[in-house]
Amino acid sequence: MSDEPEEVSVDTEEVAPEEEEPVILAPVVETAEVSTEEEEVKPVKRGKKELSAEELAEQERIQKIIAAREVIEIDPIHTPVEYETTTKGKIMIGPPTLTRFEKARILGARALQLSLGAPPFIAVPKEVATSLDLAYSELEKRVIPITIRRVLPNGDFQNIPIDLFD
Repeated sequence: MSDEPEEVSVDTEEVAPEEEEPVILAPVVETAEVSTEEEEVKPVKRGKKELSAEELAEQERIQKIIAAREVIEIDPIHTPVEYETTTKGKIMIGPPTLTRFEKARILGARALQLSLGAPPFIAVPKEVATSLDLAYSELEKRVIPITIRRVLPNGDFQNIPIDLFD
């Protein structure tokens, strides 16, 4: 017995599709009785008690008020505004210090620059072993020329130079 599959030939015949005759249905006319009497207001159960006529009327009144409300589908367009940073201590968006996320982003970017051969902004101290240590010492002395942009959810923003942080 071999591992190769055996070839099998199958003969098939083509069969012409049968034509079906269209079925014609007679139109059905429905008649409904129109009552001239007013329908009785049935009490509606809510929880364990039934609603009274006054409660039903109040519910319908509130439903009409809600249905008549204007639906705002598109918010008015807001153009982003820049908050100016004119004097020291005027950080208007966020905390007055660098957040841990901003610090991590700055340190990572500067350490990458230093590891790729960028010149340091300070004299390299003897205790510095890695580019991350050098970036941290540059950040402590606030000599890295970088600006932090803090953005609000509506698009307003403030550009804050690194030397304004505490």
